[in-house]
Amino acid sequence: MLQNIQNTLQEVIDLLLQIDDIVYTQKNHTLSDATIGQHTRHIIELFECLLLQYEQNKVNYEDRKREKSIENEKNIAIEKLIWIQNNIEKPDKNIDMICSFNDRKYIIISNYYRELIYNLEHCIHHQALIKVALINNEKISVDANFGVAPSTIRYRNLCVQ
Repeated sequence: MLQNIQNTLQEVIDLLLQIDDIVYTQKNHTLSDATIGQHTRHIIELFECLLLQYEQNKVNYEDRKREKSIENEKNIAIEKLIWIQNNIEKPDKNIDMICSFNDRKYIIISNYYRELIYNLEHCIHHQALIKVALINNEKISVDANFGVAPSTIRYRNLCVQ
């Protein structure tokens, strides 16, 4: 699992290294005028919530910084992704996931590994959106498996055989 997360984060880094700051910050109609930078920031900040709140045995994804510098400066995003890669390996333990709906707070019993899997799936979802935004850009090479769940890749590979 940790290796899958490391690889997925590396895919994001590798893609960011291909694009310039204009592509990174440009509003994209395909993304409802969001930017690749905004999607990247969202990926980063959810991982950061989990890692930074780990010691308190909790995670509240609503309690994120929403740092504009991450969505506006590709190099900051890359630094953050590398930081996540370097800090993600921690022992599994129980963690309370805190969220709110309709002005009511909920505490859901979870654990670190389960939240890592959630973050991986969340990352892949946003990768798929980024891929849609870049698919017609001939200057950027987007891997066919970018934004595709590992289980889908395995299934596709079985179908080919």
